Amino acid sequence: QVQLAESGGGLVQPGGSLRLSCAASGISLSFYTVGWYRQAPGKQRDLVATITSGGRTNYADSVKARFTISRDNAKNTVYLQMNSLNSEDTADYHCNAQNTLWRTDYWGQGTQVTVSS
Repeated sequence: QVQLAESGGGLVQPGGSLRLSCAASGISLSFYTVGWYRQAPGKQRDLVATITSGGRTNYADSVKARFTISRDNAKNTVYLQMNSLNSEDTADYHCNAQNTLWRTDYWGQGTQVTVSS
């Protein structure tokens, strides 16, 4: 059974940092493009960042230069380092693993990030 487990969320003050983790079981993330998405209350789910199996990264304009996505294939985990957080970053963060060739697409349950003083 495939599972993606996000962790690392929590309450942080504006300007602070968090590192989210997306750990997989049942699949090898090294074969997948992994993305982080976020959904604030009452809003649609938006793409935050992606990393391909080859390590190419892409970021939403709103998080460029603040967030960094990375992967550790040995740990079967993808990370999202979030710096200079502000209230607009408050959301549930979900990871997604997608392989278009195999037509497989998996989502985690999410981890909540709250930026507040």
